[in-house]
Amino acid sequence: MEKRKIIEVKDLVKQYGDFTAVKGISFDVYENEVFGLLGPNGAGKSTTLEIIETLRQKTSGTVMVDGYNLDEDPEAIKKIIGVQLQTAGYYPGLNLVELIEMFGGLYNKKVEPRALLKEFNLEDKAGAKFKSLSGGQKQRFSIATTLINKPRIIFLDEPTTGLDPQARRNLWTLIQQVRAQGTTVVITTHYMDEAEFLCDRCAIVDSGEIIALDSPDALIDQLVAGGFERKKEVKQANLEDVFIHLTGKDLRENS
Repeated sequence: MEKRKIIEVKDLVKQYGDFTAVKGISFDVYENEVFGLLGPNGAGKSTTLEIIETLRQKTSGTVMVDGYNLDEDPEAIKKIIGVQLQTAGYYPGLNLVELIEMFGGLYNKKVEPRALLKEFNLEDKAGAKFKSLSGGQKQRFSIATTLINKPRIIFLDEPTTGLDPQARRNLWTLIQQVRAQGTTVVITTHYMDEAEFLCDRCAIVDSGEIIALDSPDALIDQLVAGGFERKKEVKQANLEDVFIHLTGKDLRENS
């Protein structure tokens, strides 16, 4: 069965005065996949995401999201996407239940705050303020809030930056669970092991252009087929695997 395109980007350009941040890129995202946008800082990843999310104006090109044209129906797009907020997006005086209820009201969606918190292993923090959470808890909560409006697609911008190995692996599991429920996930990350583990396909962006787009396995195979060899012997595990194996996957968020 042919995969259905849920995001279609064609010839997307974004200019800031004389500077072109995004230089005519084109790519598709298929329904219910995890799609990664990878690249160094300043490559144009976040700008591209913000345009698709209706948060930034494009200069030219076409963006379609679940059949809606960004130029013609941005409001319809907003209703079917979930966007991870940065820390500053949470009112400091409200606890987690109150924050979820507030977002539910903004989306006009009925939501069960405690059930959502339980899904993200945060039920014991229901009465806590966002600022009192650990880094991993904050990231889990921010992903939970992207699901309040029951979106078709969620966008996660570097969701595991700054987390310890246990919290990072825990978040990987949560992202897989979100996808298993039928949600398409678009992610940016600087961690290549993360992209290799999570992404069905990824686009590598550099200086505003896509320079490669395929599954992680295919991209690695292409590199090896071109004669690339690692200088160091490839081992069956890495140091993070050792750390997780010795210390366990349990989260220790009060340490």
